[in-house]
Parts: sequence; C-alpha cells; structure tokens
Amino acid sequence: MARKVHHSDFTTERTSLPDPQPNRATETGTQLVFSADTNSFDSHPLVVTLSDMARQPRNAPGGWIYHVLNRTAGRFDMLRRQSDYEAFSRVLLEAHRRNPMRILSYCMMSTHWHFVAWPEHDGQLTDFFRWMTHTHAMRWRVSHRTVGYGHLYQGRFKGFPVQQDEHLLSVCRYVERNALTAGMVTHAENWRWSSLWAREHEDHPLRAVLSAWPVTRPANWVRQVNEPLTEKEIEKMRQSLTRDRPFGNDTWTARSAARLGLGHTLRQEGRPSK
Repeated sequence: MARKVHHSDFTTERTSLPDPQPNRATETGTQLVFSADTNSFDSHPLVVTLSDMARQPRNAPGGWIYHVLNRTAGRFDMLRRQSDYEAFSRVLLEAHRRNPMRILSYCMMSTHWHFVAWPEHDGQLTDFFRWMTHTHAMRWRVSHRTVGYGHLYQGRFKGFPVQQDEHLLSVCRYVERNALTAGMVTHAENWRWSSLWAREHEDHPLRAVLSAWPVTRPANWVRQVNEPLTEKEIEKMRQSLTRDRPFGNDTWTARSAARLGLGHTLRQEGRPSK
C-alpha cells in the first residue's frame, strides 16, 4: 500500500524500498519521475512533486533590493564536493534563464547560500527563489539517492529589503566575504562559488546572471571585501538576518517596515517589561 510523505521541499509517494540500486530520473515541468532499472528493487516509478504549501505570499514588491538566504535543515553539509557546487550553479543558471531577475551578489556555502537580488516586478523574487530552491532540493535528493529522507532546506527562503546607498555596499561586502569569514579561504576573491570570483573571471558562466549595481562599486572593492566587518556592522546585520528587518538608516528602515508590513521586526526582542 502506498504512503504519502509531505516535506517542505517536495511531496513523495512511494512504497517501502530496500537499499537503492542504479536508477534514472526525468523531469517534466515541476514533477520528477524517478524510475528504477528493470533489474532493480522496484519497477514502479517514484513521483516527486512540489508540495502545495498553504502560506501567504511573501510581500516582496519589485523595484526594491533584497538580501536573500536559505540554510539546510540542521545545517547539514549539502554542498560537499565540487560536483555539488556545480550542480547548484546549473540550477541557478536555469532559474535565471526562466526568470531573468537582476542579481547583484551571491555566495554559495556548504550549508547555506546568500544572494542580493533586485526584482523588477512584484512576485518575481518569490517566483525565482521558490523555483530555484525546490528544483535544487529535488535534484539533490535524486542525485544522492535520498528521496523521501526529509527536509533538505530548513524552510522557505528568508529575505529583507536593503537601502540603495552605502548599506547596499555593506550587504554585498558581507555576502562576498562569507567564505573568508568562515575561514574557507585566506582571500575572499579566491572562493570560486561567489560573485566576487565570477566578476574577476570573464569566462565564468555565472557572470551571465550578474547585473550592474545601482550604486557605484568602489575601485578598490576587492580590498574592501577583504577587510573585517566592524562590530557595529555585524550586530546590525545580525538583527536583519534573524528578524527579516529592513537594512538601512533608521528613518528609511522605519518607513520601509511600515510600507511592507514589517513593523514587528522593529519591536524589541523578549517580553515587554511589566
């Protein structure tokens, strides 16, 4: 008797299976059909579809710039080998071909990724990252033969608006130095899976997804990215990352929170005093 298992990334419908054998997968639209070889454990196809998540649409109007990120469930090492990073890069390229949204910066890490994105119209941000996250999760599970094992990502992506001034430069600097901050490289420009690397190499395929910035990038940008963030910058970034708080000066942040219905992100954390 088939049982259905719901996950945030996808829904699977399957029978109990023994240890996996060589198999094949094809994709049709938002559906993956995972077919076993004739001499393997099961002749029935395994169908993987995007789950129907009953959530309110994210309020992310076009014309704003957003810092977007997502992490794996339990901070699991999702991108372990070069082939994993390359596979994610292919999904990113495909997502951009399907929905050419402006991307200003990005960085892929083993347990998470960051993007700075600038959608042109309402709903584009959600459409882009929802498709990219779901597609990557499905393909990763199939390629690692772990379909039905549970969540890959901890949930849907997080994103908060960024003011188009020096605050944008701070966010892009934070994103592009992520691998340096984590001690993965000694110089940020040496991390192959970031926009800083792609921008420095003309033949890199992911240069195609990068757009011009609405503010001037300093001529000594690489040097600035390699400089440590100040404690004040880190704390302000932490508040935005943990609370989805708009990132900008106090006046812009308050106005943006009111316009986007994010007033709750400005309230003091913890219980109110009696």
